[in-house]
Amino acid sequence: MGRGVRAIILAIAMLASAGVAAQSAVPPPVTLQSGEDALVQDAGAIAERLALSPDQALLHLRLQQASVPTTDAIGRRFAARLAGIAIEHRPAFGIVVLLTGDDPVPAEVIDLAGQPVTIRFVTGARATQTELVQAIGAHQATIRASLLGPPGLGVDQRTGELVAIVSARDVEREGLEPLRDRLAALTQVPVRLRVVDRPALDMDGVAGGMRLMGSVPGDTRRYLCTSGFVVTDGTRDAIATAAHCADTVSVRDAEGRDEALEFVGQWGWGHQDVQINLSPRPLQPVFFADAARSVTRPVTGSYSRAGTRAGDAVCHRGERTGYSCSLVELTDFAPAGDLCGGACLPTWTTVAGPTCKGGDSGSPIFLGTTAYGILKGGSYRSDGSCAFYFYMSTDYLPTGWTLLTAPAPPVIP
Repeated sequence: MGRGVRAIILAIAMLASAGVAAQSAVPPPVTLQSGEDALVQDAGAIAERLALSPDQALLHLRLQQASVPTTDAIGRRFAARLAGIAIEHRPAFGIVVLLTGDDPVPAEVIDLAGQPVTIRFVTGARATQTELVQAIGAHQATIRASLLGPPGLGVDQRTGELVAIVSARDVEREGLEPLRDRLAALTQVPVRLRVVDRPALDMDGVAGGMRLMGSVPGDTRRYLCTSGFVVTDGTRDAIATAAHCADTVSVRDAEGRDEALEFVGQWGWGHQDVQINLSPRPLQPVFFADAARSVTRPVTGSYSRAGTRAGDAVCHRGERTGYSCSLVELTDFAPAGDLCGGACLPTWTTVAGPTCKGGDSGSPIFLGTTAYGILKGGSYRSDGSCAFYFYMSTDYLPTGWTLLTAPAPPVIP
């Protein structure tokens, strides 16, 4: 059995029948959150990681959302020099723009949601973001072939580096600095190494963020994944989850009955890991946003991969780990191994732990009532803790399928 096959089997979280039954209780009554309550909950979850009070964290999340048009415009303005855009949270909320070349650009102060926000321009980067992404595409196969374990490769917009996530075995064999220098010479861009023990593994009514139980023909075991967001083709409603989950899945309704969701198709090559399963009845555009599955949120829109910045706060809700929030680390990430029907393209986004585990596959990535993506997999340290997880943007839903959305709820200014 090959390394990639073992990784997938390990990550889709095989469960004993007794454990499945114990965790499949009828959920409690469900409350639909307002947009304001959703953002307050996320602020409380991210506050400790930002070393801020909940009120300060809430302000930062509002500024994060309000800054998207500004950073999109900066990206267009400095397209020829842009190495990255990052959000910083300490000592205050700010925007950092990394540029190639030495021509200085003075700092700017803008008004966002009634707050002054500083934009700092840092020059001297050695490669643009476009050049870093192109280096991954051009040299991924050569790098993989030269290492004992296939690496993950991504772009750190904070530093303007290609980050290679490599195994400890390769560092022990070659040495940290020689390995880094060799990859930098090959790619002709700045390289930073990150060493992990397991560079990338898939994880393994109806609403997003809900438990999905699956089966495989000829296998008596049951497999766990998490539903992502509700999608539609204009006439039918369905659930999107990860393509590496079982084709045949069911969900437990409010009366405790298992209800099969008809398999439509799966797309799991290169830049996608998404599966569509039909609902037998119309669905609401909502997803669970708490560990107890007692609170749902409406989906009011989505956030594009192109605008994603290092330092953006996002949250996820998985069946194995519940609800948590953290910060985006790498954009334009190509996961290690053959997790995409072969090598993955640099189209994924990584998020710093603190939680990820088999069974979270397919779970929704979001902030407030905005959909970001569908969780694919994670990387783990030697003690089994989550180093980071990575997700597919909702930009890559299969052709013909779109997010089912609700009108935006009011947000208190």
